[in-house]
Amino acid sequence: MKLTTTASGVIVIAPTPFLPGGAIDNASIDRMTDFFIASGMTGITVLGQLGEAPKLEHAEAVDVATRVISRASGLPIIVGVSAPGFAAMRALTNDVMSAGAAGVMIAPPNTLRTDDQIATYYKQASEAIGTDVPFVIQDYPLTFSVQMTPAVIRRIVMENPACVMLKHEDWPGLDKISTLRNYERDGSMRHISILCGNNALFLDFEMERGADGANTGYCFPDMLADVVRLSAAGKRDEAHDLFDAHLPLIRYEQQPGPGLAVRKYVMMKRGILSHDTLRKPGAALSAVAKAEVDYLLSRVARVDARALLK
Repeated sequence: MKLTTTASGVIVIAPTPFLPGGAIDNASIDRMTDFFIASGMTGITVLGQLGEAPKLEHAEAVDVATRVISRASGLPIIVGVSAPGFAAMRALTNDVMSAGAAGVMIAPPNTLRTDDQIATYYKQASEAIGTDVPFVIQDYPLTFSVQMTPAVIRRIVMENPACVMLKHEDWPGLDKISTLRNYERDGSMRHISILCGNNALFLDFEMERGADGANTGYCFPDMLADVVRLSAAGKRDEAHDLFDAHLPLIRYEQQPGPGLAVRKYVMMKRGILSHDTLRKPGAALSAVAKAEVDYLLSRVARVDARALLK
């Protein structure tokens, strides 16, 4: 089933599990995929920025994506295919779409500066991978140093029928969501799905601004699904209360660099991953950092029993 503009809920960003020596941990991939399904995820994104995609060889990337697609039993799987050139992007796209992926995610190279450059890049990327392949725009200026205005996003959407979703990770970015939804209301932009990243740091208010859900990681994606569900049901205070309990841990996991190590450490403690290994280059958490995470978990557990971990 291909990705469409109706995508909503939580399409979780999956980490790539590794064994202590750096080999891919297939058993943890299976267990993680099962956990995501049981936790109410509406999709899974693999090979994203925090999936350590740049550390994988092409064959490894295809193997990881194919394993998750096979295990997910029809749940939509988005695959990150960002690459320095279109040849590599096309090759990975062809392989994963043939394996049953729902669509692909494309981040802009950090050399783009003007609106024309950004719009041209996405048009050429869509042509390179096939205009029948649904794609997601990843708008993450804090990492990619590419500033996408609402107007250029509208242009990309209107020039590329295959663009079905925006992964919104601008910061501050709440007004951007409002502007894009206003474009839809005034008829100047067709509807697309907007799912938000940034470790869900602003998910509570992003939902209120018109986002359809989250497309991010976090070590408690099941909590994110609860927040999205409560927000959609109009239970504002309940959504904020649950989100607020997790916010200190979300903030800690948002740190550039050690954030992914935090996520893998907690997912290991939850029994989802067998190891918290990052493939090199990548540093493990210090003993002090692990103690801080454990303390934050104990505080979250006062409100959310899922954080009661050994």
